[in-house]
Amino acid sequence: MGSSSEQQSNENYDFSFKILLIGDSGVGKSSLLISFISAYSAHSAPTIGVDFKIHLLTVGGKRLKLTIWDTAGQERFRTLTSSYYRGAHGIILVYDVTQRETFTNLSDVWAKEVELYSTNQDCVKILVGNKVDLESKRAVSKEEGIELAKELGCMFIECSAKTRQNVQQCFEDLALKIMEVPSLLEDVVGKRNIPKQQAEIVVAPPAPSTAPPPPPMGGCCP
Repeated sequence: MGSSSEQQSNENYDFSFKILLIGDSGVGKSSLLISFISAYSAHSAPTIGVDFKIHLLTVGGKRLKLTIWDTAGQERFRTLTSSYYRGAHGIILVYDVTQRETFTNLSDVWAKEVELYSTNQDCVKILVGNKVDLESKRAVSKEEGIELAKELGCMFIECSAKTRQNVQQCFEDLALKIMEVPSLLEDVVGKRNIPKQQAEIVVAPPAPSTAPPPPPMGGCCP
């Protein structure tokens, strides 16, 4: 009964969006996702290749089905994850505010990958500085994050997966912005709550023949 109810709930939504989490390994992408859909875990294992979660979110008066793809940040998985940019409506670029290299890699590596692999020109992007709970170890200022977001044409927010600070707002802001882009809504309109029905087979009538009529049967020749 539980799985049946869950399935019915997952089918009851207005729009379905594909969201991609990218950034260096260890910046807390998986922790952000877990914090958003359930509760923070300090022992989340590194993502191997690609993982995804489905979460229902009600925002702006609409019920949304978010399919959130969590990608590995390691170089050896880069070719594997490139195909998952295809069709993304929103991309979350994550860095660790205590590790400057993860911040510089956003413009040096990840933003270039978005430009190269993303198939939606109007895809909404948000820059996320994670681990703000470690303020004493901060290596990247909030002002630097805001400036980079402007350069990349992204929204910006700082979060803490551990304390859940701004985590919900991050995904809500992204979803609201996606709903403001007509081309992205056109991409998903008509794909929601569609019952699976057998396609109707229509048999076209035969085309009229242009050959001369056959000679009459029977009778005598003149």
